[in-house]
Formats: sequence, structure tokens, C-alpha cells
Amino acid sequence: MFVQLTLGLNAFITAQGFAKTSMLTVLIGAVLNIILDPVFIYGFHMGVKGAALATIVSQSVSCVWVISFLRGKKTLLSIKKEYLRPDWRIVASCLALGVAPFIMQGSEGVICICFNASLQKYGGDIAVSAMTVLSSAMMLVMLPMQGIAQGAQPIMSYNFGALRPDRVKKTFFLLLGVCMLFSTSLWAIIVFLPELFVGIFTPDPELIAYTASAIRVYAAVICLMGIQIACQMTFISMGNAKASAVVAIVRKFGLLLPLVYIIPHFMEDKTMGVFLTEPVSDFIAVSFTAILFALQFKKALAQMEKV
Repeated sequence: MFVQLTLGLNAFITAQGFAKTSMLTVLIGAVLNIILDPVFIYGFHMGVKGAALATIVSQSVSCVWVISFLRGKKTLLSIKKEYLRPDWRIVASCLALGVAPFIMQGSEGVICICFNASLQKYGGDIAVSAMTVLSSAMMLVMLPMQGIAQGAQPIMSYNFGALRPDRVKKTFFLLLGVCMLFSTSLWAIIVFLPELFVGIFTPDPELIAYTASAIRVYAAVICLMGIQIACQMTFISMGNAKASAVVAIVRKFGLLLPLVYIIPHFMEDKTMGVFLTEPVSDFIAVSFTAILFALQFKKALAQMEKV
């Protein structure tokens, strides 16, 4: 409950331009959790229960911080009783725009199960352990780009509504450039220094050696993911829920899930075939997204210029 309230309401702080306050929301919970973990686990000898309690306490403090700000004098969007009645047209619109992020996040569990089942079959425990490291590494790449894209979203949405195609276009290309720079930089580290990168997640020499070769395959086209993130978030910013949902569904369910069972059958090293599923599906998905976006973005800009 505390997490959902914090994350959901924090978006209204970001949308008003209070970026520092929004960042403090996240930092307060994270820093407090780091401090309370050793206190409860070792100081009070609570073990895993202490870790759980530390998480709940830190999340609740973040939640109180968000609600206090949105009830205060600085905010432009104040929480009031009369605003809490649901308008189902607005709710439906919000749900439609949230479909793509939901698919992106929700499908990760399904993808993880399918990958682990295939890797356990072909490569055993070490392959599954490598996949755990690869998943963590991918989060390190994807989450910052998603944060950058979420920061750009209010700017694009505002200017899209204000019929300022020049600003929408400028913001998109800035977002695209930053995401591409970030994804390409991490891709270079992964390709040229895989052992160093994998060593962040595990000290096991055998697992590092195995994962270092796997991550070069798994993250082969990660440099292109900046395009996927930038285009998908811009679709959402322009209210194009259908296109945003389509690109999310194509990548996850149209490509990744079927290919994880198809590609290994055509390779001698079936374990690496499973890892190869990621770059193959990413390359096709990014190509599809880029073409669809180019058509839809050009059309949206033209419509704004006519008004």
C-alpha cells in the first residue's frame, strides 16, 4: 500500500515541475531503508523479519512525505475530498495509457519463468544463475533510461496539449540522444569489459567466466534500446495508447516468448540459443517500433501544425 501510494502520487509532484522534491521522495525511503536494515537485522537480532520491517517503515515515511507535500501550500495540485470522486472517463484514459508500462513490467515475471525453465533444461544451475545476473544487469541499463523518459514525459505532454510541435520534436530528440548515449555507453562496457561488469553482481569466479561470455550475446544489441524506450514513452506522452501497447506486446509476447523456445532448436549450443533470443527479438522489435513511430510522429506533428 505504501509503495503504490508513494509511486503513484509522486508522479503528480514530478508533473508540476518539482523534480528535486520528487527525487527526495525516492531518496528518503532508500536511505532510511539502508540505515534501518542493519539496525533491525543485527542490532535487534530480528533477521529477515527486521529487513522486512525496515522496508515497511522506510516506505511509510516516503508515503507520509508525498501526502504531506500534496496537502501543503507549495503544490498546485492539492489532495482534496471533492477531487477524490472517480470520473470513469478519466480513469479509462489513464488505464489505456498505462497498458504499455504494465505490459513492460508485468510480463517480466512470465519472461523470467520461461527463460529459467529453458536454461535449466539445457544448461543446468549455472545457466540459471547466469540469467539471474543478466536480469540484474538489464535492470541497471533499463531503469535509468525509463527514469529519464519519465522525466521527459510531462514536458512532451504539456507541449503536445499546447500545440507546440517544435517543442515536442525538440524534447523527443533530446530524450532519444540521452537514452542512446546511455545505452551505447553501457553496451561498450558490457562488450569490452564483461568480467568487470559481471563482477558487480557476483564474486564467484566460475559464474563470472560463464556469465561474461553469455552477457556478450544477451546484450549484443542493447545499444538500440534507447530507441525503444524513447519512442514508447513519446507514444504515451502524445496520448497514443494503442501504438504504445502494440510495441510493448510485439516485443514481449510476439517475439521474445515464442523465440525462447524456437531458436535453441536451430543451434548446437542450445543454452547460448536461449541467450540469443534477447538480441534477436530486441533488434526486430526496435526496427518495428522505429518504423511505426516515424509514421505516427510525423502524422501527429502535422496535425498540430494545422490547428
